[in-house]
Amino acid sequence: MNMKKFISIPIFSVLSLMGFVYYITVFIFIQDWTGLLTSPGLINSFIFTSLASLCLFSFAVCVLTDPGSVPSSYLPDFEESAGSGHDAKNSALQMKQCEKCNTYKPPRAHHCRVCRRCVLRMDHHCLWINNCVGYWNYKSFFVLVSYGTLASLYSTVICAVMMISLSSTLGTLLGWHVYLIIRNMTTIEYYEGIRAAWLARKSGQSYQHPFDISAYKNMTLVLGPNILKWAWPTSVGHLKDGLSFPTLRDTS
Repeated sequence: MNMKKFISIPIFSVLSLMGFVYYITVFIFIQDWTGLLTSPGLINSFIFTSLASLCLFSFAVCVLTDPGSVPSSYLPDFEESAGSGHDAKNSALQMKQCEKCNTYKPPRAHHCRVCRRCVLRMDHHCLWINNCVGYWNYKSFFVLVSYGTLASLYSTVICAVMMISLSSTLGTLLGWHVYLIIRNMTTIEYYEGIRAAWLARKSGQSYQHPFDISAYKNMTLVLGPNILKWAWPTSVGHLKDGLSFPTLRDTS
């Protein structure tokens, strides 16, 4: 594990914020509200400590997990992409070559200017985890935001106005990524899709995101087929190599 990733001012800021929120929630508000040694105090402290611990663990997984890099031996399947018409154009677009890495990029891979490499199914580079959010750590990122939202909401009930801002921010981020998961899109693909849809309308055609196969299947591609394991950030046994993804053409 590359522990040097934790040597970062943004990560230190996140850890400091977590510690601050935990301290004021447990040792100030719960202590003043019910007392830590009472039954309500122990129950509330246990619930919030559990959420905070899961949030911290998911954060560490996000930081330490490599989001996925393109194998040096990767070559696109030219025979599979052979054809004519609209499908051939889509395949040609997917077989883009990275000018900076001078290698082929698999579908949904993008070059990160910060990491200076291509990342599989790249969503975005996150300053707060000092890492890209990509194929192998997107689930842990989503679980982190989920636990962070729950912990913030729980703390909001106790701390009231002080936590509303953080809960709103994390809740908005959670809602955004729920939408992306349901549509099987990354943040980059969402904005690329806006332009693609605009170009399609200009030519009298319609645009549909090629990787949006159905809401439930899209969710299982990120979170896994077992619903009981959706909340665990290291449960990524369902992930394959990140080099190819099912499309509408595959399911039709």
